[in-house]
Amino acid sequence: MTNIILCGGSGTRLWPISRNLMPKQFVKLFDNQSLFQLTLNRNSKFAQNSFIVSNESQYFLALDQIEESRSFSLENSKFLLEPVGRNTAPAIALACMVCDRDEIVLVTPSDHIIKNENEYQKVIKRAIELANDDYLVTFGITPTFAQTGFGYIEANGEDVKSFKEKPSLELAQEYLKAGNYYWNSGMFCFKAGLFLDELEKYSPQIYKSSKEAIEGKNSNMIRINQDDMLKIPEDSIDYAVMESSDRVKVIESDIDWSDLGSFDALYEELPKDNNGNTINENHISIDSKNNFIYGNDKKIVTIDVEDLIVVDTGDALLISKKGSSQKVKEAVKIVKQNSQLHNIHLTAHRPWGTYTVLEDRENYKIKRIVVKVGKRLSLQKHYHRNEHWIVVSGTATVTVGDEIKLVRPNESTYIKMGEIHRLENCGKIDVVLIEAQVGEYTGEDDIVRVEDDFKRVN
Repeated sequence: MTNIILCGGSGTRLWPISRNLMPKQFVKLFDNQSLFQLTLNRNSKFAQNSFIVSNESQYFLALDQIEESRSFSLENSKFLLEPVGRNTAPAIALACMVCDRDEIVLVTPSDHIIKNENEYQKVIKRAIELANDDYLVTFGITPTFAQTGFGYIEANGEDVKSFKEKPSLELAQEYLKAGNYYWNSGMFCFKAGLFLDELEKYSPQIYKSSKEAIEGKNSNMIRINQDDMLKIPEDSIDYAVMESSDRVKVIESDIDWSDLGSFDALYEELPKDNNGNTINENHISIDSKNNFIYGNDKKIVTIDVEDLIVVDTGDALLISKKGSSQKVKEAVKIVKQNSQLHNIHLTAHRPWGTYTVLEDRENYKIKRIVVKVGKRLSLQKHYHRNEHWIVVSGTATVTVGDEIKLVRPNESTYIKMGEIHRLENCGKIDVVLIEAQVGEYTGEDDIVRVEDDFKRVN
């Protein structure tokens, strides 16, 4: 069996923890593991292979976290990189088109948490049985309250009667009383060929354009051309196939599941102290109760407050009442208008390592750069800034114009505006350096790549 892991989405309801370039599925929130890693580990008990569908900017995050994972290796992993998202139906179709027709695929989001793994094993076993009998299987989560933020599945045993949109509170309460309605989990299990047959029958344009986009591509890392991707109609698997097919079954799944779609949901899953505050070594609590506290760099002191969400990420501070965290999406819309705070953290992850912005002011920026062993940045130049590099640890191999030299700890080098240059780590330990940029513009888009190991474009 192959686990198709859907990694799209930016998790804006968990901003500022979650950003476009570090979405919630890759943030290490649970014992220094991410939701993506938990998904890999959980499904490795059933799936021999993983097929990760993500956008291009998240590829290296996934790659690094697979390498860290205890239960999976890169040898068992494939990647499908989308230049632009077209919803779940095309993502799943493209992955299925490079699987054998009889391969059973387990489709899972990468940002959910499942705590009852014994029950999960039982429902997966039943899903495989139904998939082998040529059914498209979906997993219905046993509802615990009248949730208005999820779609619902109306069932008669394992037969699906209908799919329901996100309901009003009154309707959700009726669903809960009826006892045969489940939350739509967004997880599926079926033979790859059967899904494609049903897709061709009910959404022929998605099938046709997906087939054209994937034609001739079958490797461990598949990139879809942007023009080809944009030709594929955008639609969810529910609308494109599941709501129309007569081959659909649903399995009741009482698996202690959460999609962690808000800080209120995340609060419920994290360990807490005796006063109901989430445990954080930087938090000093004085007569404060039932608060969600997140912050890694500063002391956070709360006095006589209850039921708050406090999130500090260095470059953004969020304070909200519990119960109101769904409104975070409204704040993100405003943030997008005049900053990049929705897009990137102070620490940005790159395929070669990381950089952390220490200070960013008009006409200058200071960064801490870490280059991993054996990695190098692109051969590049800048039109609007000069750069000074001071090595703190490790030995940097620096190319400036036609000259290549070694720069050791407490040594520095200077790169003049417009000069072609590269930073490389040929040593045995990480290279750490401080970079001072000086110029009229220090934005990240002032990079002209001449050559790049990771096939990135400007």
